[in-house]
Amino acid sequence: MVFSTSVGAEVFRYKDSKGRSIFTDRPLFGSGYTLIWRSSVGKISSPGSQSRAKSGTPSWKNKEKYVPIIKSAARKHRLKPELLHAVIQAESSYNYKAKSSAGAMGLMQLMPQTAKRFGVENVWDPRQNVEGGAKYLRELLDLFRNDLKLALAAYNAGEGAVKKYGNKIPPYRETRDYVRKVIRFYLNERKASKTS
Repeated sequence: MVFSTSVGAEVFRYKDSKGRSIFTDRPLFGSGYTLIWRSSVGKISSPGSQSRAKSGTPSWKNKEKYVPIIKSAARKHRLKPELLHAVIQAESSYNYKAKSSAGAMGLMQLMPQTAKRFGVENVWDPRQNVEGGAKYLRELLDLFRNDLKLALAAYNAGEGAVKKYGNKIPPYRETRDYVRKVIRFYLNERKASKTS
């Protein structure tokens, strides 16, 4: 999925049966998905959502203000800034106030135990949140020998789930979709950085 800046581009946020957030640019069908909010550029409707972008301020516009934080965390943890951008886009769409029904919070949607594990004292602080998420992503890449797909699957479903399935992407639709989505964002970010 790519968040388009053209008029009428839409973003959908769903909750799956396990309470995890899913962001997509097209509707999802099936009993396992509940629509949380649906937005088009300049307009966001939010039936009961805990994670709201400010009305009239599309979340993609927030990207630029986080560039220095993302570059710093990427450099410190030997990550490509484009990768952090891709994860943030998939996790929160650059909404630092995002909170999932499962309890994941902030730009990189850290669960409370993950935030604590990586020394994040204020999960709502963008700098601390990105720093904690970058540390976690670096640890996952090291754990899975720089296999990006496995690291992303573990970021979404937990490293235990990846290990449980023999160091393969778990057979969860949400996790598989998440890995594909982040990689697509990552490739788009890399392409954009080469042309800028």
